[in-house]
Amino acid sequence: MEIASDCSVALPLKGTERTLQLQLFPMPAEERKPEETREVVPPFWRNVSQREWDDWRWQLRHRITTYEQLKDILDLVPEEIEGIKHSKGRLALAVTPYFASLMDPSNPNCPIRRQAIPRIEENHISKSDMVDPCGEDRDSPVPGLVHRYPDRVLLLVTDQCAVYCRYCTRRRLVGTNERSITQGNFEEVLKYLKTHRKVRDVLLSGGDPLLLENERLEEILSRLRVIPHIEILRIGTRAPVTLPQRITGGLVRMLKKYHPLMMSIHFTHPKEITETVKRACGDLADGGIPLGSQTVLLKGINDKPYVMKKLVQELLKIRVRPYYIYQCDLAMGTEHFRTSIATGIQIIEKLRGHTTGYAVPTYVVDAPGGGGKIPVDPVYVISRGKGKVVLRNYEGKTFEYPEPNIIEFKRARSIGEEKVASKKVSA
Repeated sequence: MEIASDCSVALPLKGTERTLQLQLFPMPAEERKPEETREVVPPFWRNVSQREWDDWRWQLRHRITTYEQLKDILDLVPEEIEGIKHSKGRLALAVTPYFASLMDPSNPNCPIRRQAIPRIEENHISKSDMVDPCGEDRDSPVPGLVHRYPDRVLLLVTDQCAVYCRYCTRRRLVGTNERSITQGNFEEVLKYLKTHRKVRDVLLSGGDPLLLENERLEEILSRLRVIPHIEILRIGTRAPVTLPQRITGGLVRMLKKYHPLMMSIHFTHPKEITETVKRACGDLADGGIPLGSQTVLLKGINDKPYVMKKLVQELLKIRVRPYYIYQCDLAMGTEHFRTSIATGIQIIEKLRGHTTGYAVPTYVVDAPGGGGKIPVDPVYVISRGKGKVVLRNYEGKTFEYPEPNIIEFKRARSIGEEKVASKKVSA
């Protein structure tokens, strides 16, 4: 047997920073991964230190909330100016400096800008619009809790978001006070959960749960975790996208204590996946937290198949599993964001078979009035006949799949049983 010292493979010395590389096939210099670059403070905020820019609390304190602030950053068009004037009392205007820095200052159709800057179209109320499009208030047994599905509940822990998306389905609630759930209401929630033993899954949402301080968020998670029949905790958030500075080492270390814990992140467009967002999602994934993406289908933003394909493929690269594409809900003043359902089906057609299955989310309609999520897929089953099903693949080709012959199977089994029985009698 050869000893290790005779091996021709060069191993790095202990303590060196060089990555383990088998020298039998050395990597060419031009193919080596470049060192990670750090995003710098954008020019408009040149007077802000790097330390302040990277501080999530600084980002929250310096959110852009007025026309006077916005006009110095963006070349606003009349539709935006009127939208900002009329946004008071509807849904708060608030954008973190970080998210604003991703906007194209001269293009009003910038996908980041369209999501966060009010437009006059919000004043149009369609006859289909609903104050509570998902019927959450109807399914709320105690304040702050929605119990629609048998084994899981939705817990609204705050009405605050880092950025208020103009298509928000909870625009009736979010941004009104920017406060977390009261202690009294939380005690009522715990009392309800303790008496409903079928509940095994709690989703924290809002607003955005990650805008709570670590101590307050941990209090909520820890008290839920000690309820014996609650198996899974989930957090629905957009902070890794609009406020990635929030994903700190302290937050990840705290969340790791409450596994199994999962996180659903609201991504909308490939432009959102910056180096800062990649680092934030990487830290969460390294903390053992499964990450999924929930994307709202929005007209003029991500309703083209090539845009959605780019988004889901980029998400997989940062270890975020595309989970849902939502048809835009019927929230008040959001008709200009809504696409046809046929558009969503076409997007799934262009994903299924054209990219890895891990990148294909489920397209759903959250049924108006509280019917829950209903999957909507392209039709792949062409027909069902006697003993066969005709299927269509992603290329449009058809195939027959023979159904199992249950009658023949039962007959063969009964004959076999009779033979076994007769052998036993003979014996």
